[in-house]
Order: sequence, then C-alpha cells, then structure tokens
Amino acid sequence: MSQVRFPREFSGVHFHFVGIKGTGMVALVEILHARGAVITGSDVSERFYTDEILEKLGISALPFSEKNITDSVQFVIYSSAYSVEKNPDLIEAKKRGLPMMLYSEALGAVSGTSYSCGVCGVHGKTTTTGLVGTLLKELPLDSQVLAGSIIKSFGDSCVMTKGHEYFVAETCEYQRHFMAFEPKKIILTSVESDHQDYYPTYEDIRSAFVDYICKLPTGGQVIFCADDKGACEAVALAKEKRSDIQAIGYGEKAAGDYKLTFGRVENGVHYFTVASLGECAICVPGDHNVRNATAALALSCELLKNAGKNPLDYTEDLKRGLKNFAGGKRRSEIVGRAKTPLGQDVIFIDDYGHHPTAIKTTLAGFKEFYKNHKIIVDFMSHTYTRTAALLEEFASSFESADKVIINKIYGSAREDASAASVTGEILAEHAKKYHGDVSYAGEFSEAAELGLCFLSEPSGADFPDGYVFVTMGAGDNWKVGKKILGMCASL
Repeated sequence: MSQVRFPREFSGVHFHFVGIKGTGMVALVEILHARGAVITGSDVSERFYTDEILEKLGISALPFSEKNITDSVQFVIYSSAYSVEKNPDLIEAKKRGLPMMLYSEALGAVSGTSYSCGVCGVHGKTTTTGLVGTLLKELPLDSQVLAGSIIKSFGDSCVMTKGHEYFVAETCEYQRHFMAFEPKKIILTSVESDHQDYYPTYEDIRSAFVDYICKLPTGGQVIFCADDKGACEAVALAKEKRSDIQAIGYGEKAAGDYKLTFGRVENGVHYFTVASLGECAICVPGDHNVRNATAALALSCELLKNAGKNPLDYTEDLKRGLKNFAGGKRRSEIVGRAKTPLGQDVIFIDDYGHHPTAIKTTLAGFKEFYKNHKIIVDFMSHTYTRTAALLEEFASSFESADKVIINKIYGSAREDASAASVTGEILAEHAKKYHGDVSYAGEFSEAAELGLCFLSEPSGADFPDGYVFVTMGAGDNWKVGKKILGMCASL
C-alpha cells in the first residue's frame, strides 16, 4: 500500500494519469482539477464516454510515451490495467523516482486532505454516494463527493464539488482497496459473499469490512443497514475490537432517528418515513433505493451535527435533495423509450446489477414501480467464479421478470474461461427450474432478435401500459437494449 501523502492544497500541483479514461480515474481527475491541480494523462485512442468529461475540463488523452513524463510532473497515478514494467510512461516515471500510485492509493491520499467519509458495501455504493452528493448540494457544507459512475444530478459527472472541507467517496472492497482510505465516518450498506476469486468464503469478505470499520478514528461513526444481516455482523465484530466506535443503524429494524417505514408508490414516486424527518420521497424505483436514501439522509444529518448545525433546520432542503436525485449511469438508467411493432410503449432500462441480491431487489423494484408493464430482462453474468459460486442464487433471482434472456458469461481477464465449470447456457438451464419463461441467447445479435420477437407480441390484458425491457449485468450487454431500441425506432 502506497504511503505517499498529498499536500493539503493542490493548486498548481502537476498530476499525470496513466489510463486516464477509466471511470474511476476520470472521477479522480475531476476531484483534483476542481481543487486547482494541473492534469495531464495518457490512454488508448479508442473513444469512451469519459472522453466527454475530459473534453469539458480541457484535457486531451495523450498516446502512451515516455515523453509524457516532463520535468513538471510531481505525481503519477495509474490504472491497474497497465504494468510498471511495460508502460512507457510508467517506466520513465520510475526512472525519475517520481511518486507512483494506483487509483485506490491516490483516492486514499486525497481522503487524508479533508474530513472524509467512505461509502462501502457489496450493493448500493454508487447510488448511495450519488444520493449523498445530491443532498449535500442543498446543504450549507463545503463538500466534494466522488461516485463510481456518472450521476445525473451531478450534471452528468462522477463528482459534485462545492468546496472540499468534507469529502465523501465510494470505496471498494475488492482486493481490500478501501483500506487505503482514511475515513472519519463510514456508510455500510451490505455484506455478502462476492468477489470469490479474492474472497473464497463469506467470512473472508466480512473480515475485510470489519478491518475497514476499524480504521475509523476514536469515536468514529459507522452508519449501517440494520436490515442487512451481514452488515450487522460486521459492525458487531468491529465493536468487539473497538468499543469506542459509534454504530448508527438505519432501516426498518433500526431504532432511533433513522428508523425507516415504507410507504406507498404512486405516480412514479416512492414515499417513505424516516423517524427524525417525517415523510420523504424519491423518484427512483425499489425498496433497496429507499434504504440507500435513508443511509444518505443519515450521513448528511450526522455531517450537519458535526458542523454544529441542527438537521431539523434543514428538513425541507434534505427532502428537496431526495426529489432531485434521478439516478446514475447504468443504475436503473432509462436509456430510451419507443413503440413496439404493435404500437405499444416500451421503456428501455440499463442496470449494473450483477449479484443475485441486487438482481432480485432491482427487478422487484421495477415490478412495483412500473405497474401494468410486462418486464423482459436480458442478463449477462459477470465472471465465471462468481457465477459458479452463486449459481442457484443467480438462477432463482429473476422471479419479478415476466421473460428472461440469458447471455454468455462476461469473463474477467483474471480468469481462464477454458477451465470454467459453468457457462451462460448452464445458468439458463438452472434458471428454468425457478422461472417458466427463460431463453438462452449467447450472442448479442441473437438476444436482440429474440427480444424484438418478444416485443412483437401483444403484452396482454394484464399489462395495458406495455413493456419494460431491462439489460442487466456488469458486462456490455447494454448493447442488446441499444440494438433493439434502434430496431424499434426504425419501424
């Protein structure tokens, strides 16, 4: 783990990013740029959606070259996709003895320059962080927030900036990356078995969260989901080691200020009540997002208290912030609307859900939110290790969908696909044990044709409002929805 410390002020400090187009890297670029840093970076020539963010900042990605490491470069931040032994920028930086660090290490160094809060958990990190940033925009707190994806209410950016006395960031458990972060407060949304290539057992991943919680300073706060068994266990274990840590629960099973009561869903709005604030509402679907919103409210209120302010004086600001949250990229994102070949309405949604629990809760949220719509989901599982370890959990997670299409598995570069014990076709066969309408379409062209075929049928009397077509997973099967949307548009 890098021990590099950043100066408290970044004005005029030159950072060079290797692999600058990565989502996390661009978010970090935005953070540093907003604080006055000088930024250069290199990457491949292929265009990514992050190019638009860089262009707004006036930054061009350079081709990889040792010439990028000029005398003015003070720090080099690099993506794990590039080797210190092979990348020309990194070879030159090493030769010059410049401080070099991975994204997670650089994020940790940034956290040391502010009063920082980490958002963690197997599910809900990005949405919860986006909600926190949307709330803080409404509050009199100098704050900067970094989410793991583009958030609409951040102005289609990964970052919200209005000062940087307080810094809130999404922090990742994979390979214990979050251990580089220096949190004063933590939100913990959930703990479940995941990343089986690194955490073979549930106890392994739970231990990582326990260790992260124990990084809190004396009297630090962990704001945890009282409805999540794993989160409760991790907090209890951390408290055994560190009795000084303040554990603040949120959710239906919580006691105190952040006890949650679910309310009605009406006209695209999900109402709920938080004990200390009264009735609140969000305009994104799913009980899981109501919990995420409650977590964001809890952190925002605790930060107000930290600043010597009474959260009750800002109740209307907090509620307005919730209403302003419109989701993030690949998080229940509406990517288009069209008419089916029969003239029925179809809403196209893309979602990053790639763990059985996330799939199940997200689809259940769609079913409640989009009443009277027939739901078709196209799912691409991510990594052979995760799919094999949670095969039955994946297979049984589609109950809220009316039709299911399963693609081939999106493997990781860390895996040997030829040695895998599971395939997308095997997952589809297992899913048929739990769901009456499952099809396997390995390739995207095949999935798009099948999806259009399903949309060419009448939705039926039970679904008078038409269809919702969902692409789901951490792979690139969003292309299926985009392809069908184009087909519908050309009819």
